[in-house]
Amino acid sequence: MSLTLLEGNEAVAWGAHRAGCNFFAGYPITPATTILNTMMKILPPKGGICIQGEDEIASMGFCLGASMAGMKVMTATSGPGISLYSENISFAIGSEIPIVIIDVQRLGPSTGSATKGADGDIQFLRWGSSGGLPVIVLAPMDVSDCYLLTVHAFNLAETFRCPVFIASNKEIGMTRESLELDAVALPPMVQRTAAPDNAPYLPFATTGISGVPDFMPVGGETIARQTSSTHGPDGYITVDPEVIAKNQARLRKKLEDSLDTFTFYDEHMEADAEVLVITYGISARSVMAAAKKCSISGTPVSVLTLKTLWPVPEALIKKKASGYKRVLVVEMNLGQYIHEIRRILSNHSVGFLGQMDGNLITPSQIEEFITNA
Repeated sequence: MSLTLLEGNEAVAWGAHRAGCNFFAGYPITPATTILNTMMKILPPKGGICIQGEDEIASMGFCLGASMAGMKVMTATSGPGISLYSENISFAIGSEIPIVIIDVQRLGPSTGSATKGADGDIQFLRWGSSGGLPVIVLAPMDVSDCYLLTVHAFNLAETFRCPVFIASNKEIGMTRESLELDAVALPPMVQRTAAPDNAPYLPFATTGISGVPDFMPVGGETIARQTSSTHGPDGYITVDPEVIAKNQARLRKKLEDSLDTFTFYDEHMEADAEVLVITYGISARSVMAAAKKCSISGTPVSVLTLKTLWPVPEALIKKKASGYKRVLVVEMNLGQYIHEIRRILSNHSVGFLGQMDGNLITPSQIEEFITNA
């Protein structure tokens, strides 16, 4: 595909296609609906399936069933839909069902403002499921990221057999930019590891160091047992504390121990800077504009843009913040990821600029914040 004008939502859809997605189910909701619309155009001609569910809960259920049958699946919604997805997100975590979930965030709480962006779901994406086990959340800052990070999201879902979120928002999802898709360097496509045919199949047994079970699709000749209840390697329900504890630890470790393999970020480091601004999402673009203006006026500023939000890339944040006198956090909410930064950088003074009124944080606001903080 040559240079084309795409909105972030369209780039997500094309990224899903390049990653091998062959099943999509979703329910229309502003500002995510154009993902559904684009998948309707892409998938059926390629032999894939695209379904508009009767609601968000059904759409999520369709995706989990298709994934258990061996398909690569994606769904897309906004904040109110993520709330309805919650139970099935827990199912996907506990039963290790690969799925990519796009959250094109809008201003909340509740129905909020359907046509105004915010980053108000950031903590909910991590903690909005029962059990508190980790998930992967990636955050694009522009249309190119929407394309590339969606491919990474599918690879991660297949590798670790887990839900992976893209934390977009209205301002990214519905903004059009020029993008040459074929010029974006994509990682090789990943498929989940298939269980060998010549050995008894235990659906949640693991070998090696990955901590991820081999996959067998439901509906085949071999029984592939799935349950949303606590279970052992054989997939049968158990209340044995030792078995439960071992499985819970494995679900956590399979992501946290591999975090360095999917810690995505951008950085703009100034040699003489005393200030480091940490940000993510659409706010990163305003931060970069402000940092350039500050540097021109004689106050160099460094910027760390996080694209992996969960699990928190603690080692990266500590390394990049080392040596700075001040660390500032900019995000489009009233303070969510700032709590993680303050926890990690407990020996630093960490300032915060946030806003959640339907407007973007402007470069001039950030420049003033950097100057006066």
